[in-house]
Amino acid sequence: MTISPLSQRILAIEESPTLAVTAKAKALKAAGEPVIGFGAGEPDFPTPAHIVEAAARACADPVNHRYTPAQGLPALRQAIADKTRRDTGYEVAADMVTVANGGKHALFNVFSAMLDPGDEVLIPSPYWVSYPEQVRLAGGDVVVLETTKETGFRVSVDDLEAARTDRTKLLVFVSPSNPTGAVYPPDEVAAIGAWAAANDVWVLTDEIYEHLVYGDAEMASLPVVAPEAAARTIVVNGVAKTYAMTGWRVGWSIAPIEVARGINNMQSQVTSNVSNVAQIAALEALAGPQDAVAEMRAAFDRRRLIAAEGLDAIPGVTCLEPEGAFYVFPSFEDVLGRDIAGRRVDSTLELAALLLDEVKVAVVPGEAFGAPGYARLSYALGDDDLVEGIERIAKLLG
Repeated sequence: MTISPLSQRILAIEESPTLAVTAKAKALKAAGEPVIGFGAGEPDFPTPAHIVEAAARACADPVNHRYTPAQGLPALRQAIADKTRRDTGYEVAADMVTVANGGKHALFNVFSAMLDPGDEVLIPSPYWVSYPEQVRLAGGDVVVLETTKETGFRVSVDDLEAARTDRTKLLVFVSPSNPTGAVYPPDEVAAIGAWAAANDVWVLTDEIYEHLVYGDAEMASLPVVAPEAAARTIVVNGVAKTYAMTGWRVGWSIAPIEVARGINNMQSQVTSNVSNVAQIAALEALAGPQDAVAEMRAAFDRRRLIAAEGLDAIPGVTCLEPEGAFYVFPSFEDVLGRDIAGRRVDSTLELAALLLDEVKVAVVPGEAFGAPGYARLSYALGDDDLVEGIERIAKLLG
């Protein structure tokens, strides 16, 4: 009998489908294929110049060549507290902030610090691919709450109450949403926060797309509109999406002091401090000029309308107009079950493979987000590629 060198915990997790699709698309493009990639959840803009310049200065300063506090640079933690008050109205202390290696790491820190085996975590679907995998890695049990395009991909208090048990510890709440672009109105956010407070349920609210909200939609921070839930709420955020800094790897959690201390203790044993240069770049992003934020949001706003209208016009495809983030999440349910380009297509997994093979368009199938029949397309790419990619899809499916 051969014993696996890997633990059962690691063997049970799935590779990130979004990163896998992006890697395959990039490999094909590097080989000379005319691939258009809708997979990556990252802005196509460069990091604003003033942020890069701050990082360059930081590289030359010997102070930044040494270890710094695992919790994060004090100046950055204070800037995060100030930015949180400025942008959402949530008053927090710098000691509640832990700077992590990106928002994904901040989420994993929270799950690892809070969950024991048997603890249940409520995750509305469609969900970002890493939430359930991280919960399972931390020993928790995932409870999925399905939503549909008919509900605007939003979960209700009744849905939450129906799923709650005496083992429910945490709700993962996301608005604006990856992958759907849904934004909860403030009254719905307040109602969900009130429900959590009344039932002693902790809330992890992921606000990474807080600035990418469009039209009449309004981003509402749960601990602000439901202050009774603030003592049991953890906010996760980062600079990646707002400032085109996905590769800089700076995110953070804001948690009640007891939870923050647990996260800090763990991080001190696992990673120590985040790169000092990246932290100083993040400090400049938060405290420096904000002009680029509005410019990028305006570009995404324009592209979301192009993407939603173009996809919705394809026979058999239904696409809601997203209110936030930079994704569209169309339904291909009426396309499935037929032959396309000589191949039978019964799932969006098969459809995604066909799109990449036949027309060199990379999308992420809905199965990755707990939503078979759908697919996620990021519109954080150039306008010409956006239009060309949708035209290729339409030609294949038409």
